[in-house]
Amino acid sequence: MTLPAGKLRADLLAEMLATVRSADSRVLLGPGIGRDAAVLDVGGGRALVATTDPVTFAVDEIGRYAVNVNANDIACMGAQPAWFLATVLLPPGTEEEEARAIFGQITQSCSALGIELVGGHTEVTLGLTRPIVCGTMLGEGRRDRIVMGRGAAPGDAILLTKGIAIEGTALLALESPAQLSAAGVSADAIERAAGLLRDPGVSIVSDAKALCSAVRPRALHDPTEGGLATALWELAEATGATLRVDPDAIYVYDETRIVCTAVGVDPMGLLASGALLAVTAGQESGRAIQALADVKIACRAIGTIEAGPPRVILGAGDSTRPLGRFPRDEIARFYEGDAGEWRH
Repeated sequence: MTLPAGKLRADLLAEMLATVRSADSRVLLGPGIGRDAAVLDVGGGRALVATTDPVTFAVDEIGRYAVNVNANDIACMGAQPAWFLATVLLPPGTEEEEARAIFGQITQSCSALGIELVGGHTEVTLGLTRPIVCGTMLGEGRRDRIVMGRGAAPGDAILLTKGIAIEGTALLALESPAQLSAAGVSADAIERAAGLLRDPGVSIVSDAKALCSAVRPRALHDPTEGGLATALWELAEATGATLRVDPDAIYVYDETRIVCTAVGVDPMGLLASGALLAVTAGQESGRAIQALADVKIACRAIGTIEAGPPRVILGAGDSTRPLGRFPRDEIARFYEGDAGEWRH
């Protein structure tokens, strides 16, 4: 079967990951569905947290995306992102100024988050038509404060910071303004959509830090490719529980609604870096929301954990329905020319 662009299907990935066996007792958390990073015991009550993530859809601001999406994965483990390595692959014909611009985005983004750029690799690669940046981020934290994503219990609250599809909305505006304009999106709306990259931005490092300072979250997850829908399914798999979600509680930016409606994509399946998913004890959710409000980060309770198999249910009472799965991110579908045909 030919694979579509984007993340591998969850069942295929689970099949391959099932063959992984760790013989090293220092591996506290290895690969798995819904896991943002690996956790390694380095002694002295400390843990090293490691992740890797490529940026393949973006061109404009690709260096900024690469640093932030990798830092987000570290923050979702309750750790502090500290060291970054970048492999920058450039297509033939790339001008020197573009290489300098990408490098500048990486160094500036690292500096803004207090991260050290410690290595990497840069080359012009045959066969590419657009730049690709593959990032590797390392972080550290106290072993007893690492968020392993375990222990979710019925009655726990599901929280979401900011709103959905920040990254995807900004990416569509930055990469495809002509298509948006042709679809009837105003120049002002396109500019505002592109501005979401910086405000509220795609980083959730501050979100995770504020939340972890106030409560002991059961789980944190960074919605990325496949949007919030995929992230919720991944969270269900990681916690081994049923998630009941109120769709009316999920905040969607006006710019996102305008852009998605115009080009026929669903914001629930659109790249979503910039929002943090969290599971906290039900009685701690108010304290968590207030801690985020204190640092001017919006947060809403969007659902609860229930006993049952890993699944995601939308709605309450008799008016419920299962949340569909997106076979690929909506932005991949848009780029491949079949936007408007929803297949989830």
